Amino acid sequence: MKIRTIYVYNLSIKHIKIQGVFLILNYIWGIMIILGIVVSSFTGNLTLITSASIDSARSAVELIVSMVGIICMWTGLMKIAEKSGLIDSISQKIMPLLKFLFPDVPKNSKAMLHISTNLIANALGLGWAATPAGIMAMKELQKLNTNKKVASKSMCMFLIVNMSSLQIISVAVVADRSAYDSLIPSDILAPALIVTIVTSIVGVLAAKILEVFYK
Repeated sequence: MKIRTIYVYNLSIKHIKIQGVFLILNYIWGIMIILGIVVSSFTGNLTLITSASIDSARSAVELIVSMVGIICMWTGLMKIAEKSGLIDSISQKIMPLLKFLFPDVPKNSKAMLHISTNLIANALGLGWAATPAGIMAMKELQKLNTNKKVASKSMCMFLIVNMSSLQIISVAVVADRSAYDSLIPSDILAPALIVTIVTSIVGVLAAKILEVFYK
């Protein structure tokens, strides 16, 4: 009963903290909106605020509708790759790299499976498909963590790799550019690949160096 009470108490504290963050954001957005209306009233641009609000709402809906098809296609392909065993095959191919990045994680553990799925989805630019696998991977890494109050080396490395997010195909960016009528939506692929390779290498090297000093 005591353990359950502590667990519920911790959940309540986390819930209150999350609510507090959203409350602060609501205040910030509210103040910005009010200031915008006041300033536009004094400068005689109130009609521009009204038209901009309507146009922005319409543009947001149009953007969502235009991206639905691309998102569904790539998410569907990801699911087909998972069901066909392609994800497992790729995971086995990159296992040496995964063991280098996460030496403390057992090879056949659920954590390693979710990590590989997350990295593959991120490499294809499928952030929306990578998020669930990333959350599951972090939960499994926490189970393997011996000190529950401090993030393990594997958890820190996983966070770094996700932040640098090596992307071979930036599907989300290409979809955005296509939705806004870019002449060549895919010309972002090469620069994005180069940048994410550099950031990934720098992030991993920094983490490995720091691991020597903070064991």
